[in-house]
Amino acid sequence: MRSWLSMMAALGFAAVECASIHASERAAEPEVVRIWPEGRIPLKTSDAPEKMTPSKDDIIRLTDVNEPTLTVCLAKDTGKPNPAVMICPGGGYNILAWNHEGTEIADWFNRQGVSAFILKYRVPKNRDAAFCDAQRAMGLIRSRAQHFNVDPKRLGIMGFSAGGHLSVRVSTDFKKRFYEPVDEADALSCRPDFALIIYPAYLHAEGYAMAEGLPVTEQTPPTFLLQAEDDKPYVDSSLAYFIALKAAKVPVEMHLFPDGGHGYGMRIKGKSTDVWPTLAAAWLKRVCGL
Repeated sequence: MRSWLSMMAALGFAAVECASIHASERAAEPEVVRIWPEGRIPLKTSDAPEKMTPSKDDIIRLTDVNEPTLTVCLAKDTGKPNPAVMICPGGGYNILAWNHEGTEIADWFNRQGVSAFILKYRVPKNRDAAFCDAQRAMGLIRSRAQHFNVDPKRLGIMGFSAGGHLSVRVSTDFKKRFYEPVDEADALSCRPDFALIIYPAYLHAEGYAMAEGLPVTEQTPPTFLLQAEDDKPYVDSSLAYFIALKAAKVPVEMHLFPDGGHGYGMRIKGKSTDVWPTLAAAWLKRVCGL
């Protein structure tokens, strides 16, 4: 059942995990928002049709993404603006792991009382285009905060693996857009108010120095950081980011588990990392005032 629904969500036809807590409250179809106005997509390199590949591991993989979007998964209306998070699935900047690092995560956020926006950023092999998409999307969510009933001052970001790298890039390099502004949404801040960085990739250079283009400062948002020690070679990315955040006096909560590997999302694997959603929920309550 989950595999079929996840496939439908990837195609944009049904609200899979993007839902409120109760089935009766589920929307028939999630809203999908195009990030860029027609003809204004920067760093566009291809018009190839988007591809989706379901697999035996129940992961929907998207590639040839050339029309970036936000899939809107709103939490239950409580009568006041909800906190929100933009989710960046991983996939090595080659594919997007759409369900287990996207729609399933959005469903979890909704159950915490947090609205979610799943970013379908451009892949493959176009990191700067993906960065443009993420910066643009953060400003776009803020510009439509009233429409979505979300709090523009409690808008965070979450990323897995390559999506973790993208989330860190947005969290550290937000003072200027990487593209020429296209409308009033680009006048709003693209800085996340908080960040959840899950088994990130590509963050470190030699030793525990941060990779180029990730300027950690005191303005970098409070961060929840998750890593398994046996996640080779990416464990050093998390350690480097933790050290940089501490040096900049940015509030950071890091959980380093002995096992868990890479790419598990929120799925139970019988590893020590299985408990991380509980830890993340407690952190969100403190940071977002849930």
